[in-house]
Amino acid sequence: MQYTRDFKDAIYGQFARIGKSLSSPRRLEILELLSQGPKTVEMLAKETSMSIANVSQHLQTLLEARMVRFHKKGTYAIYELSNPKVSKLLLLFQDMSEDLLAEVKQIRDEFLANQDEMEPLTIHELHSRLQADDIVLIDVRPREEYEYEHIPGAISVPISEIEQHLSTLPYDRQIVSYCRGKYCVYAKQAVELLRSHGFKAVRLNDGVREWKEFQDKFLNSH
Repeated sequence: MQYTRDFKDAIYGQFARIGKSLSSPRRLEILELLSQGPKTVEMLAKETSMSIANVSQHLQTLLEARMVRFHKKGTYAIYELSNPKVSKLLLLFQDMSEDLLAEVKQIRDEFLANQDEMEPLTIHELHSRLQADDIVLIDVRPREEYEYEHIPGAISVPISEIEQHLSTLPYDRQIVSYCRGKYCVYAKQAVELLRSHGFKAVRLNDGVREWKEFQDKFLNSH
């Protein structure tokens, strides 16, 4: 009996290391950012509005749980997710939170849905529209994230540069913007700006990770 108890204590103690790494809102945000591509401590500090010291402390906890890894490039430490399963875990974590916590959807709708004149596109709808070739898909994340990975057919129009690209966008086709996923505000900001200039625009409700999940399921079913 003691042998069984020792085993349970040991194995669940290891599982708890992952749980601990997910117990901080800031660490979840860092993992979300790293799911979009590798980043330096300085980049993470800027994106999260945290000090470099605080970001480093959170990264140390994630390192101890083997959720992230890093390599050196000159004087910079560049962090990335340690395994593609970390990204899948984040998606599952978010989906489960929406299922169990009504507050998640309430907050998301309050910040993202209440100003939309049109319902955001779903991944399934995007797939059909891309097949029909009747939209322009823009990726409004920072350019380095687009270069790391993007939805095929998308063009890079970072939110910080979008006004400079207005003259290159068509008025006769619907523009679909996407960013880091359903909890990213860049796509909403892009749609509002485009509409204010007379463009037909709508945001995608998801991002690259969700697109990859959809593609995996779609390919496996055909």
